[in-house]
Amino acid sequence: MEFAAMIWGGFFLDLIIGDPESWWHPVRSIGSLICKLEKLLRRLFPKTSGGELLAGGILAAITAGLTCTAAAVILWVGKTIHPALGFLLGTVMCWQLLAARSLKTESRKVYRALKEQTLEAARYQVSRIVGRDTQSLTEEGVIRAAVETVAENASDGVVAPLFWMFLFGPVGGFFYKAVNTMDSMVGYKNERYLYFGRAAARLDDLVNWIPARLTGLLFVLSAFLLPGFDGKGAFRIWRRDRRCHKSPNSAQSEAACAGALGVELAGDASYFGKIVRKPTIGDPLRPVEPEDMIRADRLMYASSVLALAAGTAVSAWFSRLTG
Repeated sequence: MEFAAMIWGGFFLDLIIGDPESWWHPVRSIGSLICKLEKLLRRLFPKTSGGELLAGGILAAITAGLTCTAAAVILWVGKTIHPALGFLLGTVMCWQLLAARSLKTESRKVYRALKEQTLEAARYQVSRIVGRDTQSLTEEGVIRAAVETVAENASDGVVAPLFWMFLFGPVGGFFYKAVNTMDSMVGYKNERYLYFGRAAARLDDLVNWIPARLTGLLFVLSAFLLPGFDGKGAFRIWRRDRRCHKSPNSAQSEAACAGALGVELAGDASYFGKIVRKPTIGDPLRPVEPEDMIRADRLMYASSVLALAAGTAVSAWFSRLTG
């Protein structure tokens, strides 16, 4: 149960403090490592499909390996000095792996920009949290983009890290974060990363397979529990549209969120100046509105608490079984 205690502590630190932009964050170091390795490996390996596939595989192995090793060494040194220090370091590491408050903070910036400033300001704020082009988004497009990001990142930023931390502690969480960061940096299907980023993208699909589906189900359960949401609609749209995405994982929580809100999400989007055709998710029972961003945050937080409670219950059951 030590891991569970660390995770609870990290969860509450995230609720209280979040991720201040001026503070150092380990993901920045992971990102810096990925950039340096990419430059080195591209120089060492031939610029062929086979060479880039091999280089990308090595990038994935080194990044994940070094990240896990660093996390394990920090914990070991802390516990060697004093068990309380090891526990404190583990708690801080768990906090750094979670992003619930950060998701809420960033989506509220978009909300306030739409309500108090201009559409241009809202486009800028949403550009900070999405990968698509935002310069020509309508108000509805901005809202959809923000809601989709909260729904998708409820898995990437909260449920998936919790899943891996409950399994393997902070080291498991940092393994996940290394894989997820690699995918966000090199896992694109464009000319530069089609082969080089394939290993990172496939590994990210694998480590998110279970957490993404858990997130979708947690969104459905949250929609049944929270007032003002459509639980039946969340379940219906989740069952129907959870595969409406090229990624095997991304539509799981988006579909449940769309059904819970009674709106239509996804559809065509522009990336790097190119229109990418995507199916829509959900039914347009009503137009989206700025308050849908706040509602998505509520679903995300409820799902996060349910994931935390479920992980703790399973950990307690397993401890009794083995102890």
